[in-house]
Amino acid sequence: MRRHKRVRAVVKGTSERPRLSVFRSASHIYAQLIDDAKGVTLFSASDAKGVRVKPSSRGRVEGKVKDKKITVAFTVGETLAKKALEKGIDKVVFDRGGYKYHGRVKALADGARAGGLNF
Repeated sequence: MRRHKRVRAVVKGTSERPRLSVFRSASHIYAQLIDDAKGVTLFSASDAKGVRVKPSSRGRVEGKVKDKKITVAFTVGETLAKKALEKGIDKVVFDRGGYKYHGRVKALADGARAGGLNF
């Protein structure tokens, strides 16, 4: 909780640069773009809302999925980036939500960058 408050004291989203907020549960990962100036969520993406993993070489070792959660997080990031680019948003501020920047959180950020977002 302290780490989350410390991150949120610095990170603020605007209309031009919304905040990409990440929530990670034990089984799912959620991401949303938030305009803090207006106090509204612009849109969101998660693996619980039907994001499916595309068959790719990322996360695979000899035909087997190395870590499905990391692959899913990467796909969620790509999906959110696609939605953002359709709305004309290409720059965001990344809010890791107090989580350490590794594993699924890093994979989501990498997916968003691969999808075309700058942060």
